[in-house]
Amino acid sequence: MPTSSSSTSATGHTDATFDAALTETLQDSTFIFEGKIIKVTVDTVVLPNGKTATREVVRHCGAVAVLAITPEDKVILVRQFRHPTGGPLLEIPAGKLDVDNEPPEQCAYRELAEETPYTAGGMTLIHTFYTAPGFCDELMYVFRAEGVREDSTLNADDDEFVQTVLMSRDEVRHAIEKQEIRDAKTLVALQSWLLEK
Repeated sequence: MPTSSSSTSATGHTDATFDAALTETLQDSTFIFEGKIIKVTVDTVVLPNGKTATREVVRHCGAVAVLAITPEDKVILVRQFRHPTGGPLLEIPAGKLDVDNEPPEQCAYRELAEETPYTAGGMTLIHTFYTAPGFCDELMYVFRAEGVREDSTLNADDDEFVQTVLMSRDEVRHAIEKQEIRDAKTLVALQSWLLEK
């Protein structure tokens, strides 16, 4: 039976039809800034109705995050100060894809070992998502670490100061209820873990 790459909605329209009715076409892009992590442009786009609009866009190299669970069924978190928020956040270990040609999976192994005393025997990709698609193209890869053990010999980067925090499922639920965990990638990963049981 022939297959199609576009699905059909309940109204009989295909995804491709909807996409065509939503697509913005780049007309012009003005470079604003380029740093170590991001590049910023101001883009002019043509809207589906033919009018133009301005989009401020942050281009990002992408990142990985690691959901790592100890043999005692505790999730490995790190507490670190986040300058843009003005305070510390509880997060799963994570880092940028800023090493040339490093696959996301390999980056996940490295970040776990650098930010915590733990390593993993395997990595399974469980989610990919855009962190802030209204203005940024950062794509986040969330991995589940397998075979977690406390034997890392790596250290955090010179500009990273992190504390390892272990939490049980009940402690995580309580922390989420009290809004003590406010990082998006961490909430995505933890909800996935909590849904397992």
